[in-house]
Amino acid sequence: MAKQVAGSRYAQALFELAVQQDKAEPWAAELDFMAAALQDSDFNAFLKHAEVPPERKIAALAAVLPEVDPLVRNLGALLITRNAVDTVGDVAAGYRRRLDALLDRQQVAVTTAVELNAGETEQVRQFVAGLIRKEVALDARVDPAILGGIIIQIGDRLLDGSSRAKLEGLRKQVRTAAAA
Repeated sequence: MAKQVAGSRYAQALFELAVQQDKAEPWAAELDFMAAALQDSDFNAFLKHAEVPPERKIAALAAVLPEVDPLVRNLGALLITRNAVDTVGDVAAGYRRRLDALLDRQQVAVTTAVELNAGETEQVRQFVAGLIRKEVALDARVDPAILGGIIIQIGDRLLDGSSRAKLEGLRKQVRTAAAA
């Protein structure tokens, strides 16, 4: 919980700075890129190693992410010096939530048993946008375990139209009828 609170504070500070500089969207992509780098298992182990001086860790960060805006990279350096590298995922998520609110956009996770083509993805995006009356940022995932159909996660709402869910519902009906 403390990690999330710290991540939220860092996200808020970076987001306010990004809005002031009119760089909110570009910094979101750069923050995601930096988060992926800092969460790489080998690089993360190096950044957490007690015997490596902070200056060397920060220099490594600059070498790995030369194209990232210096102010975003400074956040990475701050996380390194405060031994808070593991909060970078929470920072990126908090930043993304703030950006989505600013742009009146909703993150939506869509899970299917097989990969959707571009046309199908666009149909799902338009369907969900019509439901929630907001711009939709779609995160398409594939999970063969759902057997077929689609699962749509909109914030804390779940629309489960998967074959697995339908089969489980049918199984419950059969058990209830057999028990009666």
